Amino acid sequence: MRIAIAGAGVVGITCAHELTRDGHEVTVFERRSTVAEEASFANGALIAPGWTAAWALDHGRLGWPWSSVGAGLKLSRLPRVGEWGWLQQWRRSGQGAQALSKHAQLHQWVRYSQERQQAITTQYQLEHDRSHGMLVLLRTEQEASAASTPLRQMQDLGIPAKMLSGEEARALEPALNAETPLHGAVELGGDAVANCREFAVLMRAQAQRLGCRFEFNTIVSRIEPLNGSGVNLTLTHTASHPDGASRDFSERFDAVVVCAGMAAVGTLAPLGLKLPLQAVVGHSLSAAVREPMDAPQSAVLDARHGVSIARLGQRVRVAGGSEWGRESGPPSKAALQRLYGALADWFPGAVRLGGPAGSVQEWRGVQATVADGMPLIGESRFPGLWLNLGHGHAGWSVACGAARALADRMGGHSPDLDLSACSPQRFGL
Repeated sequence: MRIAIAGAGVVGITCAHELTRDGHEVTVFERRSTVAEEASFANGALIAPGWTAAWALDHGRLGWPWSSVGAGLKLSRLPRVGEWGWLQQWRRSGQGAQALSKHAQLHQWVRYSQERQQAITTQYQLEHDRSHGMLVLLRTEQEASAASTPLRQMQDLGIPAKMLSGEEARALEPALNAETPLHGAVELGGDAVANCREFAVLMRAQAQRLGCRFEFNTIVSRIEPLNGSGVNLTLTHTASHPDGASRDFSERFDAVVVCAGMAAVGTLAPLGLKLPLQAVVGHSLSAAVREPMDAPQSAVLDARHGVSIARLGQRVRVAGGSEWGRESGPPSKAALQRLYGALADWFPGAVRLGGPAGSVQEWRGVQATVADGMPLIGESRFPGLWLNLGHGHAGWSVACGAARALADRMGGHSPDLDLSACSPQRFGL
């Protein structure tokens, strides 16, 4: 088939690779000038199955601007009338049996994606920053007790995970601050960290070698299904021209896969498709390692605050937080302060924060999120229009697996994992 992909984040790039590998003629359209410039740019880099579990005591709660709820969803403003329903569904999905079922499916997706990412890395002998093993840090006995439920779920699913004492955890990560209380930790095995943007750049090159075409500075401004005979795309090329004007043109494809995050909401609205997506903002900071002995060996996750600290080559990436209601603007000072605080708690002096050798990258990324926690992966009610959206904070963790499963479906094959829980048609799309 002749297939278009809207969006060149890691989700779009991995889709492009899998579909081109399967023999399709693929073109990727991206509004930025290169790949992985938005939500894929500086995310937490975690790919370990289990990191998305409900390790925090307050998981599923909503946080208000005047409250402190650790790893919960923080609201930066009062919701408008049409936004309450999404927030209520988000809260319900994080509680009880529904949450356990959702997490079980997500863990399976992350494990499948991790295996696919490893296979691709080995096949092409890709060189990118990655590391093995991860610890979920539990400060108190109460936190350790709460972690026993997701730990059992990991073990029931066959995901390598075990409880460690504080002493055992410090032996694996000797740079952990001795003055910060540590009751214990959950150890998650296998590849735990990989640099998302590096991987996306490398995969673009592999897709191009296979014959994939990339069109940057190009907006997919309209999608028109053609009564079961493909789709027509109206495209706007935004690169500068001598007269300063943009250029509109159109192309016909057998199918289109929309991987454009929150931008897809406006693109698909004229078709009557009301995507159940809300923008949830995550933050990160990245800095050069000051002294390797004081930096993490691989990755840790502070269960109380939902903050990850990961080693990426000669840099440390600190990421976390889920902020709703502030879709644009600079990084949140409060969110960044929580990241700096977690870094100081566990690895003081690990990075260069100032001076001539200091260079800290502070970043915010908008994550298109579905209230029930499961993405939109599959065909819409319009033949030829496919979606790969709404992965939330787990976008990098599931990208490779979602791409492979979607490519199988588009090729008329049964995916290795059941896609029914991710079907766009569960929302009537």
